[in-house]
Amino acid sequence: MTIYYIFVNFFIYGFIGWCAEVAFAAVKEKKFVNRGFLNGPLCPIYGVGVTAVVMLMRPFEENLLPLFAASAILVTVLEWLTGFLLEVLFHHKWWDYTEMPLNLNGYVCLPFSLMWGSACVVIVKLLHPLIFKGYSFLPVWIGTVFLSVLGAALIADLYDTVSGILKMNKKLEKMEEIVAELHQISEQLGENIYHNVMEGMERQEAIREKREEYHQSIRQREEELREKYAEFMEHSSRTGRRMLRAFPKMQSKRHREIWEELREKHDHLHQKFLSGKK
Repeated sequence: MTIYYIFVNFFIYGFIGWCAEVAFAAVKEKKFVNRGFLNGPLCPIYGVGVTAVVMLMRPFEENLLPLFAASAILVTVLEWLTGFLLEVLFHHKWWDYTEMPLNLNGYVCLPFSLMWGSACVVIVKLLHPLIFKGYSFLPVWIGTVFLSVLGAALIADLYDTVSGILKMNKKLEKMEEIVAELHQISEQLGENIYHNVMEGMERQEAIREKREEYHQSIRQREEELREKYAEFMEHSSRTGRRMLRAFPKMQSKRHREIWEELREKHDHLHQKFLSGKK
């Protein structure tokens, strides 16, 4: 298989995979959800996975059981690596199979591995021969033009998505810093109250004004931090909103509590939007 056909398969199966994910979400959620890591209608993991299957499974095409087993193993390894690398690079867990039986780190599980193996048998035996026959009639030069356009769009989409995730992570870090400072302010106020109680009443009047000024500055800073935190919470990024919709079980490994708060806020606003449409 030439590089040209590898890229053709990547885009075709990446798009088919995206369609399958959207259809699955539509049945489950009763609404359109743009599933996938990217903004556009393409799931790279499907493009890479299915292309690898149709390339590497040729020796097993005539034997269903070896084809099923080898495909299931290959796709499972790719899914595990994808989940692991996404978490290492971006500190988020995009999907979680922890509640599924016989899972490995929540990235893969036996039921889905069996499903992928069955799907790959159908693809190799039935779907891919039809798709290959269809695009083989397309002149290579026309296909190359299409691939060039799609490749440029993919690079732009990848850049936009990655930069959006990095900005989202910086926002989460700032919110985490605000929470830490609010906690520190709370502790300082508690310590001051303790010292006020413990000091003799005869000294209270002498230092009351200075303490009041200090408390006033602390309260002002606390109010500023709370307003800034609320602003971050209200104005979530486009990438963050899409990730919350596309991956309901997505987790932030570094900012778990704030991420869950953002999810609850997003779900509340989404339900309010839906109720307003009825």
